[in-house]
Amino acid sequence: MNVHPASATTESDLLHDAFRSFDDAAATLQQSYQTLTSRLEQLDVELADRNEALGRNLRANEELREHLTAIVESLSTGLLVMDTEGTIARCNQAGEQLLGLPREQIIGRSLAVCLKEAQLDGDVYPLTTQQGAAVSLSQRALQTSEGRHAGSVLLIQDVTAVRELEDRLQRRNRLAAMGEMVGRIAHEIRNPLGSIELFASMLRRDLNGAPALRKYAEHISSSVHMMNRLLTNLLLYTKPDCSRGEWHETEVLMLDALTLAAHAVANTRIDIRLDVDPLASQIWCDAGQMKQVLLNLILNSIHAMPDSGTLTLSATLTEEQASGGPALRLSVSDTGVGIAAAERPRIFDPFFTTRDEGTGLGLAIVHAIVEAHRGRIDVESVEGRGTTFRIVLPHHREADRAKTLQSPGPDLGDGVGIMAMIGERHCVEEETSA
Repeated sequence: MNVHPASATTESDLLHDAFRSFDDAAATLQQSYQTLTSRLEQLDVELADRNEALGRNLRANEELREHLTAIVESLSTGLLVMDTEGTIARCNQAGEQLLGLPREQIIGRSLAVCLKEAQLDGDVYPLTTQQGAAVSLSQRALQTSEGRHAGSVLLIQDVTAVRELEDRLQRRNRLAAMGEMVGRIAHEIRNPLGSIELFASMLRRDLNGAPALRKYAEHISSSVHMMNRLLTNLLLYTKPDCSRGEWHETEVLMLDALTLAAHAVANTRIDIRLDVDPLASQIWCDAGQMKQVLLNLILNSIHAMPDSGTLTLSATLTEEQASGGPALRLSVSDTGVGIAAAERPRIFDPFFTTRDEGTGLGLAIVHAIVEAHRGRIDVESVEGRGTTFRIVLPHHREADRAKTLQSPGPDLGDGVGIMAMIGERHCVEEETSA
């Protein structure tokens, strides 16, 4: 068979073109593969970067979540978060403590039910928890960034300290007003008493020859002296003199006050305990006035334990938050009948007493003397279990204390002199049973 040369050339050319096209296609495929491989490597790098960034974000979010959780859990304010149905979805540790319920009994339950169980469903201010803390409730709605309702949050704020400050300020204002009034009245009464005493002494002199009539004049003088002692106590309340400040042994002051109260302890079965911290072994004060304070509180405690009990006097050195400096804390505690909650806000008011033979001046004088020492006095009491009076006095350098006690303070009277009272049993005014 003979092949035509032209036909052979065409087939060869076609075959050559086919191989060339294949080579071109292979080259193109190789280039595309290389491009794809390069792109895949780039994508791998980008994916790795994105994964690393995502991991960092996840770690940052987890750290932020833990940080926010730690902040929420460390808040002293109780925090309850409710969903749109009013069911509690979150509660912090302070919320548990203030509600008095474990977290398992709070999460997933209705807010109204939990508040009722915690006895915080009233509408008064402040509410009182089962532990005795004063709290206020504040509820706010939660919204998303788009403005959609996302539930609500309830804040339970412990306002015990604020309430105590409010009560202390109200008490100080009330006592200041009453003190000014009492001081002026006492001064006005004392003037005619002086005249009565003068005429009574003249009668006693003129009636030497008539013993029966002279006895009437002596009764008048005796009554005048009793009224004068009462007025002296009133003036001590309005303007206590605490200018003779010195360093004294704390334990010696307490023992002296107990000695003055020996007549009241003699026929009782009261166990007396004394506890003085070595750091509080000395106190800067007016010794006579501080004995009067301790004596009135001791007598108050004794009357609160008519049968038997334990009387504890203690002294410790503490840090005063208000001034940021050291403070001496004197405590007089008893295991007596306690003070009714309704009477507690009034126990430092002049003339308030629940005892028939009391004048209601003992604790008023105590409060005035402590205030004159730039200190404060607080009371804690549980009916049937006892009462504790705590006196907190600044414990600064001697020069500062001297300057403090010598400062005149507000003039509530007319400058009438005050008779010395310490050591005179008939001048001791006994107060409400604690």
